[in-house]
Formats: sequence, C-alpha cells, structure tokens
Amino acid sequence: MAKRSSLSIRIVEGKNLPAKDITGSSDPYCIVKVDNEPIIRTATVWKTLCPFWGEEYQVHLPPTFHSVAFYVMDEDALSRDDVIGKVCLTRDTLAAHPKGFSGWAHLTEVDPDEEVQGEIHLRLEVVLGTRARRLRCSVLEARDLAPKDRNGASDPFVRVRYNGRTQETSIVKKSCYPRWNETFEFELEEGAAEALCVEAWDWDLVSRNDFLGKVAFNVQRLWAAQREEGWFRLQPDQSKSRREEGHLGSLQLEVRLRDETVLPSSCYQPLVQLLCREVKLGTQGPGQLISLIEETTSTECRQEVATTMLKLFLGQGLAKDFLDLLFQLELSRTSEANTLFRSNSLASKSMESFLKVAGMRYLHGVLGPIIDRVFEEKKYVELDPSKVEVKDVGCSGLHRPQTEAEVLEQSAQTVRAHLGALLSALGRSVRACPAVVRATFRQLFRRVRERFPSPQDENVPFIAVTSFLCLRFISPAILAPKLFHLRERHADARTSRTLLLLAKAVQNVGNMDTPASRAKEAWMEPLQPTVRQGVAQLKEFITKLVDIQEKDELDLQRALSLQAPPVKEGPLFIHRTKGKGPLTSSSFKKLHFSLTTEALSFAKTPISKCVNELNQWLSALRKVCINNTGLLGSYHPGIFRGDKWSCCHQRDKTDLGCDKTRSWVTLQEWNDPLDHDLEAQLIYRHLLGVEAALREKHRQLSTGLEAGRGPTGPGEAPGDPLVELLQVLGDLQEAHRSSSAGSPPSEPSRILELQT
Repeated sequence: MAKRSSLSIRIVEGKNLPAKDITGSSDPYCIVKVDNEPIIRTATVWKTLCPFWGEEYQVHLPPTFHSVAFYVMDEDALSRDDVIGKVCLTRDTLAAHPKGFSGWAHLTEVDPDEEVQGEIHLRLEVVLGTRARRLRCSVLEARDLAPKDRNGASDPFVRVRYNGRTQETSIVKKSCYPRWNETFEFELEEGAAEALCVEAWDWDLVSRNDFLGKVAFNVQRLWAAQREEGWFRLQPDQSKSRREEGHLGSLQLEVRLRDETVLPSSCYQPLVQLLCREVKLGTQGPGQLISLIEETTSTECRQEVATTMLKLFLGQGLAKDFLDLLFQLELSRTSEANTLFRSNSLASKSMESFLKVAGMRYLHGVLGPIIDRVFEEKKYVELDPSKVEVKDVGCSGLHRPQTEAEVLEQSAQTVRAHLGALLSALGRSVRACPAVVRATFRQLFRRVRERFPSPQDENVPFIAVTSFLCLRFISPAILAPKLFHLRERHADARTSRTLLLLAKAVQNVGNMDTPASRAKEAWMEPLQPTVRQGVAQLKEFITKLVDIQEKDELDLQRALSLQAPPVKEGPLFIHRTKGKGPLTSSSFKKLHFSLTTEALSFAKTPISKCVNELNQWLSALRKVCINNTGLLGSYHPGIFRGDKWSCCHQRDKTDLGCDKTRSWVTLQEWNDPLDHDLEAQLIYRHLLGVEAALREKHRQLSTGLEAGRGPTGPGEAPGDPLVELLQVLGDLQEAHRSSSAGSPPSEPSRILELQT
C-alpha cells in the first residue's frame, strides 16, 4: 500500500495587476513553488496588466507537503525581476475542496520575513545545574536556507532567545547549509510560561540583517520531555499587519489535490482482467462494460476517464483493441457520416489522449520546424480585408507604404508557404509515425469504410482519420505551441494571428475542402489552390499510412525496442565553476543532452530540436532515478573546490550530503512511464463514484431479461459482466477498508510541540 498525492494545476489569467515598468505596463509570468521549491514557470505575457496564460500542469508530490504558492513576477531585461504578489494555498485549504479550488484569488504582498525555507537541526535538553535546572539548546546545523545575497547564498547565524536573554552563534559565510555545533544554556524556572525562540538570520555588513525563519518551543512540554532532538521546519514571521487585499490584482486558478491510497498490484488484477476480457471480446461481449462505463460517465470527467483507461490498456498492450472497440460503438450509433466523431464521446476523448501519449514526439518532428520558422520570421500576416492595418506592415522595397492588396497577397504567399512545408513534412513522415499510431489509424480507416461503403462516402474514411490527426492534434498544437511543448513562450499578437490562419488552413485540408468549410470565410479563397493540392497530398499520405502491413509493423517495433527511448533531450547551460568574478555569458557552456532510462549523454551539437526548461530536466531525472535502490538520502548541492564543499564548507570530501534528496516532486508529461497500479486505482475510484448508476443499469437489464425471455443461466445473461464488475468493486472497497484498519497509525504528535 502506498500513499500518492498529485496536483492538477491550471493557471488561467490575471487581472488588474500593478504597472511595474515606466511604460505603465508589466511583463508578467508565474512561478509555482511547492514548499518553497520552484517547480513551474509559465511563459511571459508581454506588456499587459491582464495576462492570459491558460497553462495546465500535473504535479506528483509527497503527501506530506504543506503548501503550494503562485508568485506573479514582472520580467525585466536589465535588472532583477520584480515580485508583484502571490497566492498561497495550504494543503488543508485544498483538502477542503474535494472538487478542487477554482476561482479568483487576490494577490498578497510578498514580505521577505515570510519567504522562509529550510530546516534547522537542534538538540534541546533540561539538565540539572549546580543550583537549578538549566535549559540547554545545541544549534547543530541547517539546510536549504533561503539565499538572500547576490552570490546566491547567505551568511547565516542563529539567535536564541529565552526569558529576556539572547545569545548568538558565529556567522557562517556564503552558505545555505551551515554547521555551527554550538551550545547555549539558560536558567530554567519551573512554571515559567516564556517560550524558547530560535531564529535564523542572514548577516549583512552594510544593511539590516535578513530574517531566514524561526522555530518557537513550548518550554512546559520540554520540561516534561527532558530531551528532544531533530530537524525542525523554519516558520515565517507573521506578526506584521497586512495591507488591504486587492490592490495588487487577482489571479484566476484551478487547483485540485488528489490523494490516492494505491493497493498492491494483486488487488487490482480482477478489475484489470475483467476490463481486458471485455476489450478482447469487443462488440461480441454480452455485457459491453465499456459501453456502460461511457453511458454513466458525465461530460465533465469524460476526458479524465478516457486518459486513465487509455493508459491502463496501453500498459496491457491493448490500446489498439480498446480504441477499435470504441470506434465500433460510435459507428453503431451513427447514421449520418458528417456527424461521425464530432461529439465529445469517449472514443473522441480517448483518441485525443492516445495521440498525445503515443504521438507527441512525432508531432515535434513534423510540426516543430514550421512553428520555429513562424516565430522567427514574425511577419505581418492577414487575409481578412476588414482587419488589415497597413500602418503595421511597413514599407515596400521602394520605401513607399504598401497597399492593402499587396499586404493580402504577401500574406497569402506566407500562409501558402507554411502550409506547403507542413504538408510536405507530413508526406515524408510515414515511416516516422509510431507503429501503434499507424496500426490504430489503419483500423479506424477500415471500420469506417465498412460502415459507409457507398461511392458517395469515399472520403469519409479519410475524414475520420483527419478529424483526429488534423482537427484534434495538429491544429490545436499550431494554435497553442507552448501547451504542446513546441515553444518555451507564448506567441505575441502578430505571431498568434499567423498561427491562427495556418490552423484554419490545416482544418480546411483536414475537412477535405468541403463546400461547408469554404463557405464560412470567403476571404480564405486565395489559399484554395494550395488547400486543394493539400487534400490530394493528405489523402496520399493517409493511403500510405494505412497500407503498411502487420509484418512491417512488427519488424519496426522490434527495431525500436533495441533502443532505449529518450526521456528528455535538448540544450542545457553548464556553469563553468572555474570562472571568477561576476557571472557573464562566458561563464556558461551550452551542451546538448539526451536522457534515457539507461544513460545521460551529451554532445556539442544538437541531437534534436526540443525546448526544455530546467525544472523539466530535474523532473525527468527524478523520474528516472525514483526506482534506484542505491539512491542517496542526501547530497551536496555544491561542489568540492579547493579543500572544502562550497555548500556546507565541510573539509572531508567523503562527508555525507548536507541536503535531502528531493525525489518526489515531478511534473507529469504525456511520455511519462506508465504506473499500472495507479491507473487501476483511478479507474476503480471513478467506477465507485458511478456505482449507483451501474446498479440501476443492472436492474434495468435484469427486468428486461425476465420480461422478454424468462429465466436463463448466469452464463447466458447479458448482465453477468456487470455483476462481476459490481462484485470486484465490492472486493476492492473491502481491501481499502482492511488496509486502512491494518495500516500503521499516523505518527503521534511529538511531545515537544511548536509554540503557536
């Protein structure tokens, strides 16, 4: 049994932010921290006080985390970025909203005295002195203190206060992992209500010292305990009064905490085996559990259910069979070809998730160079005459203003060039398309052609493929490349318009240039020759895609299985530690890394085009290392330079690490390794939520059976798989109850309590 926590985070937008630049605007972005550890940085939205981000993240983290904080920052090119404000949500707040926290939250001021982090190692004793009892406080060390100085470290010392007396440790220069090993004693009076306060400070020569955090103890409880030693989390100083909320603007967030108790694999085997049996039987199965699950799943959670079930069957090697079953179910209830896969059915949502899970790397290879070109060129592109702004275009080669006709013609040429490049890249990518994606599209093509065999529907199988490939995969990635990890930043207004027009053109090609799609926007007419040519290219591509034989697929899968697939690849900047003086561009070296489940390698030249931020690299490394049985519990975040560690100043090179190894806070991505037990637990939890609807469905099936055919044996009843499912759910409920009852009790509260 394991406890697992995850956060679903959507950073929507901000409003009424204060202006931080002399232009009367700001360049806002968000940083997300879990217990003061930065894990997410959104893109910067330039020159606005009402930014829209719309970025979504899934974060896996330990169940013991305390809070998640959202900092809104203003990016500056020439100086340190300004902090606008923050929103902090505690674990208790999130736990009080089972369906998630959603809405606007006022930004609050970021007080340096509240921005604390790290832990301090203390030993506290009540000892018998010559005349009275004395309170002995040994300040041993601290770790992960907040860096307060420009050099990225602090000069920490500790101040111990009790009963009007104050004593201080020595100052440790340039370290966030100081070691003092100093002891202080205070005369202890029985019955004294005074608290013992241990404060960490950063020493500054020319300005006031910076507060690093404090720990306060109830001396009466310490008197009873006599001795206590451990690591204590530093707390902020919240004694200051706050200004009225709202003057810093607001942030719209959607945050949902999910805690799961994952049972051993054997507990989920009956559920997994039952669902796999139903998928293998397909539409021939008597109960069609997959169809019943779709019927009882609400629209709000259909995407989540689709993604979870897809990952489960992907891990069982049945993703193609699962999707094929959904295709058949959708086709069986579709009478009009033009409505096929147009709704948000389980089939549509599952196929969307499938393409993101299995085809994201393929998408980057095909679409990445075109997106990069659009971002780099930053051309003014507009096809709608009512929206042309000639003044924004600039002059022609003869230094005269361009006419509206010239702007429209050049814009059409630009979009045609991008569309042509994309279709050409797509046409060359048949073999690069993942084998499981090709096999799934082949099955989809075959099923649709069987369902609509008439000559007037000859384009329907092609449109079925393009409805997913173009309309639900490539076009959304063109519209929002940041959300598909194609770019590090959101597009500016000019680039966004180019991407929108290109996405519209791709949609017209995907719709096979139907009259309905042409009639919507007549001003797209200049693209029609390229669109018609693109339709032919796309049909040729799909024909080749679905024509590869099973033997070719197996040979390709065997070839791919011999190589460890990359987990992450892309550029990283490495700091040259031998450089002296202020950090400059020459202090860094750019190398291109590739991380697989087997090795971390690098080269001087790009291995592939992929944009990665530092937190994504840390997340990927943690995922690869999480099953390492030899993973160290602590490490040195610095380097051994000269005769000591730069982080904690220890002079023994083999000394144990001074900071804890953080191996649990990771970002979820589409190419994450599958977690079969967690996927099964998520499916169980969903089915448990719709159990009442499933029982009602069983009652209806049983009533209809008795009225129509009379009693039959249990093996012949259409409701039998449903009965099995309900029994499996009951067994899992009992397993969860037993695990809760038999699990070790939560850690008792320590005798030594923090003073509140």
